[in-house]
Amino acid sequence: MNRPIEEVMFYHIYPLGFTGAPAENDANIQLTNRLSKVGEWVPHLKEMNINALYIGPIFESTSHGYDTKDYYKIDKRLGTNEDFKELCKELHESDIDVVLDAVFNHVGREFEPFLDLREKRENSYYRNWFTNVNFSGNNSYGDNFSYESWHGCYNLVKLNLRNPEVKNYIFKVIEFWIKEFDIDGLRLDAADCMDFEFLKELSRFTKSLKKDFWLVGEVIHGDYNRWANKDSIDSVTNYECYKGLYSSHNDKNYFEIAYSFNRQSGNGGIYKNLNLYNFVDNHDVNRLASTVIKEEYLKNIYTLLYTMPGIPSIYYGSEYGIKAVKGKGTDAPLRPCLELGAIEDANADLFEHIKKIAEVRANSKALCYGDYKQVVVKNQQFVFERVSEGEDIYIALNLEDKESVLEFKIATKGNFAENLIEDEEFTIENQSLKIKLEPFSSKILRIASI
Repeated sequence: MNRPIEEVMFYHIYPLGFTGAPAENDANIQLTNRLSKVGEWVPHLKEMNINALYIGPIFESTSHGYDTKDYYKIDKRLGTNEDFKELCKELHESDIDVVLDAVFNHVGREFEPFLDLREKRENSYYRNWFTNVNFSGNNSYGDNFSYESWHGCYNLVKLNLRNPEVKNYIFKVIEFWIKEFDIDGLRLDAADCMDFEFLKELSRFTKSLKKDFWLVGEVIHGDYNRWANKDSIDSVTNYECYKGLYSSHNDKNYFEIAYSFNRQSGNGGIYKNLNLYNFVDNHDVNRLASTVIKEEYLKNIYTLLYTMPGIPSIYYGSEYGIKAVKGKGTDAPLRPCLELGAIEDANADLFEHIKKIAEVRANSKALCYGDYKQVVVKNQQFVFERVSEGEDIYIALNLEDKESVLEFKIATKGNFAENLIEDEEFTIENQSLKIKLEPFSSKILRIASI
C-alpha cells in the first residue's frame, strides 16, 4: 500500500453487479469495457476521502466471479486487461490504492486443468491439483469421480494448496497481476478454508515482490490471530464487530459492541496489534439499512465504523442507505447496478454524515493510530476514547429516542472540547466533561487546552 495501513479508508465494489454485467459468461457475450464506470466514480470516492478500492472478482469466470476460468484474463463482461490497466493507472493517479479479490481456495469447473481432469480422469497430469479426488465416487454433475468443493457447491472446485505446482502457479499469477497492473494488495476469498502454511508462503512471496503489499483474509469465525500475524497475512475481515455493530443497536445494548471493542483492542486486547478490516455490510450479507430496525441508527453505526480501531470500509451504495436482502438462493439483490445521481431513495443526510466523519478520521492521528479506552457504557449510551501522543479524542453516542446528558472524567489536562462533526463547543470543569446528546446522535470530541 502507498500509505500506512492505519490511514487507509476502503471502498468496496463488486464489479459484475456494479457495472450491470450479464449474469452468465457464455459464448454469446461480447467483450465490453464496463470497468470505465469505476473510473467515473473516482470523484465520488475522493469526496468521501476514500484512498483504497477493494474490487473484485474481476478475472474470467463462468458466472458470479468466484468460479474462475482464467486467472490471466479480465472477465470479458468487464473489459480487457488493457482496460483494467488503464483503470489502475487512473486510480493510482488519484492516490487510491487497488486491492483485488483473489480466489485461490477454489476454481470453476471450466478452469483448464479441471477440464483436463474431466476428460482424462486418472491419466490427467492435473489429478493432484485438486483436493480429495476419488475416481470411485461421483458428484452432482455426474463426472463419475468426486472431489472436495467449497461448502458443497460443486461448481467451486477446491485447489490442493499443498501441491508445490499449484502454489507455484498461483505465485506466478500474482506476479503477473503486480507487474501488469501494479496492484497494492489482495483480499483472499475463503481464507478460513485455506492451508495455513500456504498463507505464510504467500505472504513471504508477495512481500518479496512489493514490500508493502497488503493481504487480508476472509475469515468468518475463529481466533483471528491464527491467520493474521507476523509470519502470515496482515489482516482479516472483522465479522465479530460486523455483527455487534448492528445488533447492539437493534437490541438497544451498547454493552455488546463495547465488549467486542475492549476484547479486541482494549488494554490487553487480543487483537491489539492487528489492523482488522471493519465493515457494516458487503457483497455477501444484507445491506445495513435493511438490517437495522430503525433508520435513525445508521449514523451512529457509521460513526462507530470510522472511529473504532482498525480499517473502515464502505460497500458501494451503502453510503446512501440503500436497502437489499439476499434472494432465495442468490446474492444478486446485494450486488446491484448503480448510477450516481439516480439512486432510488438515496439518503443524502447519511452521505453527508459519512463525509464528515471520514474527514475527521483523515485528519486525526488518534483515530488512525490511537489506543482504545472504554469510558462510559450503558444500554443506550456509549463513550470511548482514542488517544495518541498529542491528541485525545472522545466518541459519545446516544441510542435513545430522547435527549441524554452524560458527565464523565477525562484523562487529559485540557480545558476545552471541540465537537468535530458539529459547530459546538464544551467547557471542562475539574477534569469533568458534561455533554448533551440529542436522540440517535453521536459526537466526536477533541480535547485541547486554551
